[in-house]
Parts: sequence; C-alpha cells; structure tokens
Amino acid sequence: MTEPLVPPPNGDGLHFCVLASGSKGNAVYVSDGETTILIDAGLSGVEIERRLRSRCLDPARIDAIVVSHEHTDHIRGVGVLARRYRLPVYLTRGTQTNGATALGRIDNLVHFQPGRAFAIHTLHLHPFALPHDAADPSGFTIEGNGSKLGIATDLGIAPAMIRTHLADCGALVLEANHDPRMLMEGPYPWPLKQRIAGRTGHLSNPEARDLLGRVRHDGLRHVVLAHLSEINNTPECALNIVAEGLGPCRARLTVALQGQPTELIELSMSSPRVTRGGRI
Repeated sequence: MTEPLVPPPNGDGLHFCVLASGSKGNAVYVSDGETTILIDAGLSGVEIERRLRSRCLDPARIDAIVVSHEHTDHIRGVGVLARRYRLPVYLTRGTQTNGATALGRIDNLVHFQPGRAFAIHTLHLHPFALPHDAADPSGFTIEGNGSKLGIATDLGIAPAMIRTHLADCGALVLEANHDPRMLMEGPYPWPLKQRIAGRTGHLSNPEARDLLGRVRHDGLRHVVLAHLSEINNTPECALNIVAEGLGPCRARLTVALQGQPTELIELSMSSPRVTRGGRI
C-alpha cells in the first residue's frame, strides 16, 4: 500500500533529498517547511513525481524550479513540471537561450545572475559560477530556518571563490564524478576522457577529497557525494577516497545514486536525521 503524501516537514533547519544524480538525470528537493524547490529536474516529469512520492513528498507542493545549467541531464523534466504545476523557473539568460528547445514553453521565467543572491519566499539562494562546459553554470547555497546547504556539482576545478561559498555550510551535495585511473583505463574515447578530466569537466574523487578538506568545519553535518559516473567510479571507491578529506570532522558521508533517491535528510543545529518518507 502506498503511504500517504505529507506536507514538507516543518521545524527548524532544512530538509533535502537528492532525487537522482548522475549523467542520466539530476534533481535535488529542498524545503524549509514553508517553501519547497527543486534544484534541476533532469529526469522525466513522471519519474520525478514518482521519486518524490516514494519519499511521501507531494509534487503539488513545489513552489519553484531552479536550474543550474542547460545540459539535458539537468533540464529534461523542467518544462513538463513547470507547465503541469504552473511553477516559476529560475535560471540565467544563458541557460534559457541554450536550453530553449529542451525547456519548451515556460510561462513564468525568472532570471538570476551568478554572484547575486535572491529569495524564493522564505528560502535564500546565492548562486555562484562554476567552471563547466555550459553557457552559464551555477552552484548554489540555500539558507532557511538558520541552516545552510551547499550544492556544487558539474565543475572541473574548485577555485577559492567556490571554497568560500561552501565553507560555512551545514550540509553539502558535492561532486565526486570519477576515479582517475578508471577513467583513463576505461572505454570512453580519448576526447571525452580529456573533457571529463579537464578544467571545465567534472571533479574526480581525489579532487572532491581535497575540496572537502578545505571547507570542512565543526558545524558540517552531512556530505552527499553526487554525480558519480556509473562507468568510471563506484560508490565504495568514492566514499573511501573522499572520506580522507573529512579529517576530524564528524559529518555523515553518503552517496547519491542514479537509480533511486537518497533518504530525506534533516539539516538543523543538531546532527542530521534521515527518513524514508516525509516524517521526521
């Protein structure tokens, strides 16, 4: 029997769930109990709805979709969901221009610029530029109820500006795309290997470890490794390498997968809790 859908959890802090992560589709659910958003919607609209409901979360309660960049694995379901639920879509002008065909008609477009903070009701977002081979790619910090979540995937390197944005987050969704040896010895053609390993490609496990080592702090509660390659990485490899970056920090380290959503994670001043459904 399907569990009943429940409202976004109220209380202090934020709640988030990585609905999907990888080259076949990406989406992150974030809510403070009053405002609920998706960061990207790279699966079909039907599949995103199914994954939300698998965590007892109601798609009809989403207030907006925020788009990081125009690659298909981040925007596949944006237009469908925006039209179905009459949602505003927040994106840069470059992302709109380059993703226009895949996005289709969207009646309520709101443009943002990396480096300029904006609010969606009670959530406060600060987008920042990422080095990735897209028109105008962005990472985000999201604040609500006194908690702060950082999302940084699809980046080839992590310069000081990105580290500054992520340095005081209570939770991170952080790219750990590939193991360098597996990538170089794997089946991809050489130009694709160069793209992935390049400065506008994707972070490797060691690079994610080094980034985490730079931004960890005593208040960091949870780190979710994201955008793992199904060909050039494994969850075990990513966890083993990136865990070295935690040092004495006691944050919980988990992996987001392509085929199923993570648990719903509560980020508050205390340690995070997880649940299969919308009840904390």
